[in-house]
Amino acid sequence: VARRLSLRKHPECHSMAGGKAIEHLAQTGNRQQHSFRLPMQQYRNCDFSFSGLQNLVNKAIIQKEKEEGIQEGSILSCVKDIAAAVQHAVALHIIQRTYRAMLFCIKNSILPSKNATLVVSGGVASNQYIRKGLQTLADANDFAFLCPPPRLCTDNGVMIAWNGIERLRAGLGVLHSTDGIRYEPK
Repeated sequence: VARRLSLRKHPECHSMAGGKAIEHLAQTGNRQQHSFRLPMQQYRNCDFSFSGLQNLVNKAIIQKEKEEGIQEGSILSCVKDIAAAVQHAVALHIIQRTYRAMLFCIKNSILPSKNATLVVSGGVASNQYIRKGLQTLADANDFAFLCPPPRLCTDNGVMIAWNGIERLRAGLGVLHSTDGIRYEPK
């Protein structure tokens, strides 16, 4: 969504990663100006998917570009409102699916009846809006809530690279010769 909104061109967001830019703009946006249907409401499981939401957001952006008479790649006047609505929809989807998972685990005695803990990490855990929603969910269901500080909530690419550094230092599972290995950059 950040890429489609060209947030790298936005004066407040030019040096931010996409998720951080969405969160930043959403703080002063009005999420009620746009309403995005939550994904997968017909499925009563714990799966996540954002592709349907992404399609809805893309259609809304195209419509707004037509209304404002601007080309793709230009900054919409309502970019903060779209960011707020998208962030809210993503947060609700994550909260709903996490709640289903919590109920499933309780019903099937997968978690202890006392001292159950919800752990949130990775890039999504750096978003304060999502983090607060999940904290509220945990509190409402008597779950402890564990979440690293935002500076440690990096995306998986960084975590995988760090794991590689640690494995290299320890000499575990590291290839010392790349002969015969083919790769295809994307």
